[in-house]
Amino acid sequence: LWLGVEWDNPARGKHDGSHEGIVYFKCRHPTGGSFVRPNKVNFGVDFLTAVNNRYVLEDGPEEDGKEQPVTIGNKPVETIGFDSVVKQQSQLSKLQEISLRNCVVSCAGDKGAIAKACPNIRRVDLSRNLLSSWDEVLSIADQLKHLEVLNLSENKLRFPSGSPSLAGTFPALKVLVLNRTGITWAEVLRCAPGWPVLEELYLKSNDISISERPADVLQTVKLLDLSSNPLIDENQLFLIAYLPRLEQLILSDVGISSIHFPDAGTGCKTSMFPSLQYLVVNDNQISQWSFINELDKLQSLRALSCVRNPLTEGGSGPQTTRQFIIAKIGQLKTLNKCEILPEERRGAELDYRKAFGNEWKKAGGHQDPDKNRPNEEFLAAHPRYQSLCLKYGAPEDGELKTRQPFLLKNQLLTLKIKYPNQVDQKVTEKQLPDSMTIQKVKGLLSRLLKVPVSELLLSYESPKMPGREIELENDQQSLQFYSVENGDYLLVRW
Repeated sequence: LWLGVEWDNPARGKHDGSHEGIVYFKCRHPTGGSFVRPNKVNFGVDFLTAVNNRYVLEDGPEEDGKEQPVTIGNKPVETIGFDSVVKQQSQLSKLQEISLRNCVVSCAGDKGAIAKACPNIRRVDLSRNLLSSWDEVLSIADQLKHLEVLNLSENKLRFPSGSPSLAGTFPALKVLVLNRTGITWAEVLRCAPGWPVLEELYLKSNDISISERPADVLQTVKLLDLSSNPLIDENQLFLIAYLPRLEQLILSDVGISSIHFPDAGTGCKTSMFPSLQYLVVNDNQISQWSFINELDKLQSLRALSCVRNPLTEGGSGPQTTRQFIIAKIGQLKTLNKCEILPEERRGAELDYRKAFGNEWKKAGGHQDPDKNRPNEEFLAAHPRYQSLCLKYGAPEDGELKTRQPFLLKNQLLTLKIKYPNQVDQKVTEKQLPDSMTIQKVKGLLSRLLKVPVSELLLSYESPKMPGREIELENDQQSLQFYSVENGDYLLVRW
């Protein structure tokens, strides 16, 4: 007697389920199958047996209330309160969270036994077990009426071909993790009526292709993780673009390179993904700035993670790339998990405005608003440029002169230094390199004024923004970072 098995890792197998021309069983992968003897197979345990094995204390001498010594290496270690924690965990009826990862769970067991033994469970990790069908999952979940979080990752599950009969099986479930389960999009939609209040759905590494629009299901989902599903493309994303509460979409490592929202023109907002606040597109093939331009059309986008893409790994340097992304997406508050402070946004937008100023002029841009008519090609490549000109004023000819970066004289800023709290101090003028850090500027002023560095407070004013004072609060940043320019006033207080 032989058993046919298909390995999770197809490299361990030898064939596709056939032997000498006879097909005994079918595999998803041509080398995923093997024949093994029954005595070498572990058929697993039921849910409650796994819970007892992991959490329930065996009767023994520790019941006398004394702490039992623990030996690490050759040294006895005193454990304070450890027994009480173990005993608390062993009271199954009080358990709310359990982890049975890698515990060879294969079935629910006797009907009603789970509900009787541990009725208060809210969070269960059943990842990497021997569960083989969705029906078995339903048999477990039907006994856990308070279940809110369920992780089924790395169980090769068979899902029903028709709609599950128990539509209300997960009445309280908010988080469902189905990474590496082999589920298809059609199966997701068939099972979804059983998740009426689901908020987070993780579908990583399932070779999913989004084949149809969710109709009356997944309407409560706030987070959707589709990472590492290389069959997904931008056209498929339109099928999930109208999930009303979707706030976070994770699309790492799907191979996406472009996106376009056809319902919104340049400078307009799309009706797609109306609630999307956080988008993750790490490890993709994004190489064009047009992708970033399109993201500015998302009406609710506040946070973006976009690393390890050709665009971000290219030659302009990570800091410049970061500045351009900030400038191109006006409402962004966080980029790659780093908060965008107001002074960073201001510096990024001013630098972007200056970097493409000559291109803007050649395309028909002009300081005179009546003559400012850049062509469509420029506006398509730089959709926010006109709004930045309205915000900061059009770039002046003096700003747009090509700099010679390796000559110190071309990097010097002429600044007027004022001392608002010292009426007897006259306004002075100094030339400072734009690469000079605020810390070094303070050191220079400390020596000139005979004032300790720790007491100096710096800010600056620009004639372009009268009445507004910008604090230079980060000592490690340079004058260039804060977009300090020739003719600006440096304000020194102590």
